[in-house]
Amino acid sequence: MIFNLPQLGWKPCFQQQMSSDEENTSYPARIAQIHRSHCIVWSNKGIATFEIGVFSDPKNIAVGDWILIPNEGERPLRIFERETVLIRKAAGQRKHDQLIAANVDTLFIVTSCNQDFNASRIERYLALAAEAKIQPLIVLTKMDLSDDVDSYKNQALKLQNELRVECVNAKDTSSLAGLKTLCTEGHTIALVGSSGVGKSTLINSLTDADQLTAEISEEDGKGKHITTSRSLHLLHDGGILIDTPGIRELQLTDAESGIEDTFDDVTQYLGVCKFKNCQHKTEKGCAIKNALDSGELDLRRWESYQKLQNEQTQLSSLKYENKSKKRR
Repeated sequence: MIFNLPQLGWKPCFQQQMSSDEENTSYPARIAQIHRSHCIVWSNKGIATFEIGVFSDPKNIAVGDWILIPNEGERPLRIFERETVLIRKAAGQRKHDQLIAANVDTLFIVTSCNQDFNASRIERYLALAAEAKIQPLIVLTKMDLSDDVDSYKNQALKLQNELRVECVNAKDTSSLAGLKTLCTEGHTIALVGSSGVGKSTLINSLTDADQLTAEISEEDGKGKHITTSRSLHLLHDGGILIDTPGIRELQLTDAESGIEDTFDDVTQYLGVCKFKNCQHKTEKGCAIKNALDSGELDLRRWESYQKLQNEQTQLSSLKYENKSKKRR
């Protein structure tokens, strides 16, 4: 299959990174899939496969990356400088941060109108998008199975100013009209969310993919893990969609500014307390305490902000300790 570069999301910012000599001796390709031993790339030359070992730093490649490939030769020359990148803290005991996707324009944060809806989890995704300078959009699925869709939508709208929220039935393509306005040539969308929220069904409706789907449990509203790797898909109406495996607990990494942007309703009260060293607990003249008492600030939002900031502090301390150990 042959692709045209605009169809794959090629932009002037990438073209400017190529010299005139490189334009004659090489060509750009976009990473479509990454597996343990190899990756698959798409370009205007077709589909090609490269062993992971040909990259100088295999942990630093992501689905959505653009790479430069020589017309003659078996090793990619380099990775193009990214426009955006989504990064999460690696799960478990792994030390390296995990790249979710690269060169994304819009992040579809997918959750469902049932027990899976979790405002604090959505805030993590919003902070992830804000840190990466990617436009977020919340997709509320399974609207056909809910008797109170408006309640879920109103909860989502309160999480960030001017946040766009779309309620859909992923099996009904007519309900996807709002999402399709972003499915245009050159635009790259990434899907994130927990397992069982309907990401695979949504992908099947927006692309020619045939993703496996599974029913959710009636008891807890949780679904089985279907998608196991990240991959590119061509959208029916143009553009690219990047699917990602379900994430139950998203751990942020180096996302201080993203958290600040996501919680501007909280940060507006910081720095205006009577005392500069205010701990925001029982001190007199505490702007946070006054806002909570008056109802101007939501307690859950304040606690969520504190939790994310504490995680950032712990992460910074851990990275400092690791650097100190390496110096010894």
